[in-house]
Amino acid sequence: MRTRLPERTRHYQNAVMNSARWDAFEPRDGDIIITTSYKAGTTWMQGICAALVFQQPEPPVAQDDLSPWIDANFAPIDEVIALLDGLENRRYIKTHCPLDGARYYDNVKYIFVGRDGRDVFASMWNHWNNMTEAGIDDLNDAPDRRGPILPHPPANAQLAFDEWLSRASFDWERDGYPFWSHLHHAQTWWDFKHLDNILFVHFSDLLADTDAEMRRISAYLDIPVDETVWPSLVEGVSFKSMKANADKMAPGVAGGLWKNNSQFFHKGQNQRWRGLLTEEQGRRYEAIAKERLSPDLHEWLMYGSRR
Repeated sequence: MRTRLPERTRHYQNAVMNSARWDAFEPRDGDIIITTSYKAGTTWMQGICAALVFQQPEPPVAQDDLSPWIDANFAPIDEVIALLDGLENRRYIKTHCPLDGARYYDNVKYIFVGRDGRDVFASMWNHWNNMTEAGIDDLNDAPDRRGPILPHPPANAQLAFDEWLSRASFDWERDGYPFWSHLHHAQTWWDFKHLDNILFVHFSDLLADTDAEMRRISAYLDIPVDETVWPSLVEGVSFKSMKANADKMAPGVAGGLWKNNSQFFHKGQNQRWRGLLTEEQGRRYEAIAKERLSPDLHEWLMYGSRR
């Protein structure tokens, strides 16, 4: 029986991303593509991949110069491709594109990072409020911007959550405003979990045992573990270390996107939605996620593999 492969059937374009930018990309054998909806551990996984690729606690230069977000409207795509083409190391690249809008390559290694949607929202709320007003305006005024704009954050998190859970930026989604759907994104990747070149990693599992999860990722990437440097690699990707090194590890620093670079690494915890959202909102999220996700994905996003 022929293995079912992903097909690109959607075009995602708004103030933040344009999935068509992937048309300019030419993969190399062994490239690593890190994918999350957003605020699910993307930057953490970039730090882990940097530690494994370079075998040192932090990358040699800023992550933005090693691991660009291709679908983002932050810079002309020819500049991004030129940066990638100039890299001699094994490349690890970031995307937030759902798989139904992405080009699929069978010669790369994908790492999907998942997280409970309520924790994603809580982290996104901090992220959104840490963006400078000028940074948001620049995104909305970018030449490549089409479709929905990125508004400035509303007055409170509960109002924003209600919109995020009930309104969409794209006709084929039902939630995720003003970004894109965390639920739909996850399902598009989970539908192809049978493929050997997609690894699923959960934020909660990384929190519970970073060492073990890094070893699993290292094995998947065919990178041998060097026990003489391994403890320093694990320490280098700790939340404390990455927050202290935010000027190098956080994305968008050179463009002045953040009010506070270190605030990009806010808490690195789960259950932060409690106290930010009401219990009723939490239950509503659970009901909607259960309705819109396959049962196994719903369970995994809620708890990871270490329930």
